[in-house]
Amino acid sequence: MTERQVIQEILNSEAILYSFENVDEDSKEYTLLLQRQDKDVRPVEELNDEIKKYFESADFEYKEELNPEGEGDIRLVIKRV
Repeated sequence: MTERQVIQEILNSEAILYSFENVDEDSKEYTLLLQRQDKDVRPVEELNDEIKKYFESADFEYKEELNPEGEGDIRLVIKRV
């Protein structure tokens, strides 16, 4: 499974909307913008903690920005270790 497929699998399991802002296939680093769906009432911090566990268990470095300016709830930079 490619890194991109792993990322999509994790985010789809959390039922969160996401878009790839930047993809660097060579360094295997991805910047994503995540947004809760309309009926998702989980606090951003709780959602971030859940997602972080999945990515860390899949051997990704995880750097987040909660409530970034503009659209989205979490800006996420991940890289396969």
